[in-house]
Amino acid sequence: MGCLDCCIKCLGGVPYASLLATILCFSGVALFCGCGHVALSGTLTILENNFYRNLSETAMLTDIIYLLQYVIYGIASFFFLYGIILLAEGFYTTSAVKELHGEFKTTICGRCISAMFVFLTYVLGVAWLGVFGFSSIPVFLFYNIWSTCASMGSPVNSSVCVDMRQYGIIPWNATPGVACGSTLLDICNSSEFYLSYHLYIVACAGAGATVIAMFIYMMATTYNFALLKFKSREDCCTKF
Repeated sequence: MGCLDCCIKCLGGVPYASLLATILCFSGVALFCGCGHVALSGTLTILENNFYRNLSETAMLTDIIYLLQYVIYGIASFFFLYGIILLAEGFYTTSAVKELHGEFKTTICGRCISAMFVFLTYVLGVAWLGVFGFSSIPVFLFYNIWSTCASMGSPVNSSVCVDMRQYGIIPWNATPGVACGSTLLDICNSSEFYLSYHLYIVACAGAGATVIAMFIYMMATTYNFALLKFKSREDCCTKF
């Protein structure tokens, strides 16, 4: 076998769907976790500097944000490992399907593992749909604040306010809880607001990319499982 034939055979065993999904998954999770982590810190700074006078009232909010950041660490670690496992499973299944001489036979254990990946991938796909919806909420809130600042005009209309308490982010007993006029305009022009707003947009886009990756994984794992079931039959045709 020549070098060209060997390369073509090797390339034929690459699970391109799983490879594309892995690249999308790694990129999306990295964007979501990295940008989301920094954006949460910026949001906490904005709230503490402008919507609280008594910083002791922010204890619960601070704990929640820190908890979300630790969850982000866990998500990043889990999907790094899960993406590698699914890519390896894709290589295994593709190699099995490309076997031409009928010597390869799948085992019950291999088919059970493949079925487990199908189920788990579907569950994670639905979960990431929820994450994508959740990540769009801060984008919507920041856009509302930015739109309010843009509508104040010049001179600044001091009667235009943003009450963060109505969004449920801070408690109703927080003081002042409201930013009006020039104070609100300063918030919108601050580097923390600008950076956090755009980071939330990128994090939301990362979650969307991960959703697409999970759908590709769904199709790839389902297809792989169906082929393993087919290969397990005694009367299956081994030439594709």
